Amino acid sequence: MIRTPDDGTRLHILAWLRESGRAGHGVTAEAVAGRFGMSHPVALTHLRLLTAVGLLRTGGAAGRPYYRCDEVRIAEVARMFEKGW
Repeated sequence: MIRTPDDGTRLHILAWLRESGRAGHGVTAEAVAGRFGMSHPVALTHLRLLTAVGLLRTGGAAGRPYYRCDEVRIAEVARMFEKGW
């Protein structure tokens, strides 16, 4: 699910969100759309999917959702894959 679509967009979004500066505060769907050259609805679809599987958390500021990585959940998923799941 994370690897689809074929270009690895969701993995790139996760990596970008984990970088310093964005990791703590999170980013908006608009920021993701601008960074990855996609429309706002497409960015929102990716972010909502990553949130639904537990890899992102949302918080609000000024009435807008901000997305950031759930590092605990990402570590849990990484451990599952390391064990051969």
